[in-house]
Amino acid sequence: MAKSVHSSTFTDRERKRGILAIYLNTGLMYGGFFMVIPLIAIHYQSDLGWSATTIGAVLAVRQIVQQGLALIGGIVADRVGVRLPIVLGLLVRAAGFGWMAFAETPVALFGAAILAALGGSLFEAPKSAAGAALTTPAERPAFYRTLGIVGNIGMAVGPALGALLLRFDFSIVCLAAAAVFVVAAVLAIAWLPPVRVSSGPTKHLADGMVLALRDRRFVLLTVLVMGFWFLAVQYSITIPLMVKAVGGSNDDVGLVLFIYSMVTIIAQYPLLRLLEGRLSTMSTLSGGLGLMAVGLGSIAFVVSLWPLVACMVVFAIGNLLAQPTMNTATARLVNPAALGSYFAVGAYALAIGGGVGNYAGGALFQLGQSADMLAIPWLTFGAVGLLAAAGFVWFARVWYPGDAYETSELPSLEREMATPSPSGPAVVRR
Repeated sequence: MAKSVHSSTFTDRERKRGILAIYLNTGLMYGGFFMVIPLIAIHYQSDLGWSATTIGAVLAVRQIVQQGLALIGGIVADRVGVRLPIVLGLLVRAAGFGWMAFAETPVALFGAAILAALGGSLFEAPKSAAGAALTTPAERPAFYRTLGIVGNIGMAVGPALGALLLRFDFSIVCLAAAAVFVVAAVLAIAWLPPVRVSSGPTKHLADGMVLALRDRRFVLLTVLVMGFWFLAVQYSITIPLMVKAVGGSNDDVGLVLFIYSMVTIIAQYPLLRLLEGRLSTMSTLSGGLGLMAVGLGSIAFVVSLWPLVACMVVFAIGNLLAQPTMNTATARLVNPAALGSYFAVGAYALAIGGGVGNYAGGALFQLGQSADMLAIPWLTFGAVGLLAAAGFVWFARVWYPGDAYETSELPSLEREMATPSPSGPAVVRR
């Protein structure tokens, strides 16, 4: 294996250009993704008459395939660097969305969704690892705040543009999203430096995965993060369906999702800066998750559009608190000996939590419609969210304080594999 190249070998200008490339690519990825995904439920249920359970199954399979196979991207990133898997992944996702433009049967939609998921499995862990490798521990909270804002700009523009293009045809929406991912691939080729994210040579492809899976603290954090993603993915399945049920039009769906994202864009940076130094990372994370639970749970009691918007605002504020602090906590606990593999293991939180959330969301929504009890899914989401928030409070007290890895300290993988610690592999004391 070639000698690893870390951020310390780049000039400050190259490093900043790489960070800018990650920001821009994140905005394009979110914009292209959310241009299509929230509208799948609207198009296939409302326009074509498919069941919410079928649509939830499609979204769940996409989620499970993408995050379940993220280890491929992580292992490739540890071996050859981040740029190749990111570029290939973006192009494969573009092909998946291009296929979706012509998917008129469940089999075709499943196939297109799986192809798009395979693209995500290639680029997701390498992109996360690149961000951790190109930033210092001191820079990382601001990096994830900014990354969250950029992502939410994409989340705001994507659904609004998708709803606008849906007036013409759903296939136009999918082809436009595919074009966005092609642009992102070109940008990655041009601006992303050849970052390597493994601190030393490995004897076997699976060494990094073994290291991550033996780290009990990191695995436990990953399990808890599943609760966050169970709630977060409702943005793509039950929330659009509920808006359509209450508001009655596709334009209402675009409007509510746009308001959600604008709240996040406007409030995220000042709110996180206000809380910085006043609340710990885990307190902010658990509090944000609690607000997400309250926002979704309260939808059980709404019967018109604007109260639903108010619930979405609470949900948005909770998400803007939880997601960047969750990313900061995850990055703090990864072992720099195998960043790609660690982030690949961490992706299983989204694979399982998001996959179950998508399928359960669709099934519960359909059950609520059939039983004329639309409160069923929302009360369930609220209960799951509060339980997950309590889990993070416990984790903060028992596991989070003390030892943590810092990516500025780069122990060799062989030494990490040989030295056990109470939380699995050896830890680097701060």
